[in-house]
Order: sequence, then C-alpha cells, then structure tokens
Amino acid sequence: MCTAAVYKTKDVYFGRNLDHDMSYGEEVVVTPRNFPFTFRKAGEMKTHYAFIGMAFVAGGYPLYYDGTNEKGLSIAGLNFVGNAVYREPAEGKHNVAQFELIPWLLGQCACLEDARELLKDLNIVNIPFSDKLPLAELHWLIADGTGAIVVESVEDGIHVYEDPAGVLTNNPPFPIQRFALNNYRGLNPETPDNTFSKDIDMDVYCKGIGAFGLPGDLTSQSRFIRAAFTCRNSVSGEGEEESVGQFFHILHSVEQTKGVSKLGEDRYEVTLYTSCCNADKGIYYYTTYNNNQITAVDMHKTDLDSAEIFRYPVEDRQSIFYRN
Repeated sequence: MCTAAVYKTKDVYFGRNLDHDMSYGEEVVVTPRNFPFTFRKAGEMKTHYAFIGMAFVAGGYPLYYDGTNEKGLSIAGLNFVGNAVYREPAEGKHNVAQFELIPWLLGQCACLEDARELLKDLNIVNIPFSDKLPLAELHWLIADGTGAIVVESVEDGIHVYEDPAGVLTNNPPFPIQRFALNNYRGLNPETPDNTFSKDIDMDVYCKGIGAFGLPGDLTSQSRFIRAAFTCRNSVSGEGEEESVGQFFHILHSVEQTKGVSKLGEDRYEVTLYTSCCNADKGIYYYTTYNNNQITAVDMHKTDLDSAEIFRYPVEDRQSIFYRN
C-alpha cells in the first residue's frame, strides 16, 4: 500500500511512501533529455524533458514508481488492486502501457494543463513490460504548483478527478476516498468549543482535542484521511531544509512499521522508502526503512543533455551521527 502527497511553501514538494514487503532494487534515476524511449504502441520519443525519480531499471529501461520533470510536473503510481482495468489498443487513442505512463507524460508535459489535454485521449493498454514483470494495477497522482489530479483506468473507462486534498492512497476508487472526508469535517487543529451541551462543563484535559476521531489505522481510506488532514493543516517556514523536513513529517505520519501489517510467514508490509522532490529545483530527497537520514540527488548536477540515464543506488544502511 502507498500514500502520495503534494505540499507547497515557497516551492512545490511532491513525494510518496512506497509500502511493500520486498524491494525490487529501486534506485534514484535521472533520465536526461536525449535518452530515447520507444513505446510499445505510442511510437518513439527521442528527445523530451528531463526527469528524476525512483525507478527499477530493467534491461536499461527505467520503470518509474514516481518522478518529477525539469518543468515541475510530478507523478506517482500507487497500487489500485482489484479496480484497475487496462484495454486493447484502440484507434484514435494514445495507447500507452501502464509502465510507460510516467515517462510518456513527464517527457512531454510542462504543466498539469498539458497533462489534462493528453489524458483526454488516453487508453492504457494491457501490455506488460515482460513475462517476468506483469502489469501492476495502479492509479496515479499528478501535480504541479497549480493543483493535483487523480487518473484511474477502471471498468467503465478512464477517469480524471480534481484532487483538492493533494493526497492519494490505494483503494477504494478516488471518488469514495474523497467523499469520506465529509465524515471528518468537524476535525480542527485548534481546541474546539463545547457544543455538546451548555449544561455540562467540560475540561480541556489535553492538547489536540480538535483532531479527536482522526483515524489511526493502516487502511488506505484511513491513511487518506490522516494524510489529507495533516498535509492541509501543516505549517512550516519557506526555507528548503524546513520545508523538506516538514514534508517528511507529513508522510511519516502514515508510514508502515514492520510487524503491524503481516502478510504471511515472516512477511510484513513496511514503508520501503519515503520521497520528497522539490519540483521547482529538481532535487529528489528520500529516506528508507533502514536509514532515517535524508539523502538527496540533484538532477541539475548531471548532464541533462546526455543520452544515458544516471543511476544512484539507494542508501539503505542506517546512518547515525555520534556526538561523542
């Protein structure tokens, strides 16, 4: 399961938790402008915008989990098991495989409005990357400084939803996630007035009473509510370090701890990594389950006109600063 969010101070920050029971060997990957893509049904893209993100590289091809391009557009794919439906290629459509969608959009869209236009004729086709890497059932959060949308390919077609919360988790489909926010409209970061009864005096026995009822379990729906409340009420300064630190606090509020979500014998879902990309500066930050220290990769410190991808293995060993 996963959680993705967008957060804005002076710059725009986009990132996600990737929750799973095993790693596939993901790396931070910078794809420069001249790395050629040959899509299965959508033709070639020899030149494009450069982008950075977390990917599993298979046969030299970056399979992105999330990414941000040099213009500030960001995308993350999240598990959508049981609801995602992909189709056969269709005449007059942009026939794009699930694993191609992130580079296809990031490569040619400078902003969210560009993405909206391309999505009007999108058809996500049921073509896997390989026999060993079958189709993942996903939906996507796409964002820039103007807003966020969710893209879902389901039984009755492609749907694009505006996402004012700037948050996405997994199941159920986004309209149901969004509607559930109505049940929590009374949550408040401030101490609420006593509206229970004018005849009963009530003590403010602790801080945070305004958020009483905020769900704390690990289900997708509860993580959506908790992340949306935390993200929309989060306050930080506009400096880079403070903004990045605050974003990690937001996503760590919905992270998965080993042992509390058991999938089978000695199998547990954990937050493999948490990412935070400054979409305006192209700096990709991350932590992993085994390493709390923030690691950063700056796409602009690579040759963005190259034809070869740049790969940065994940720093997954705990780094501790010993004071004495």
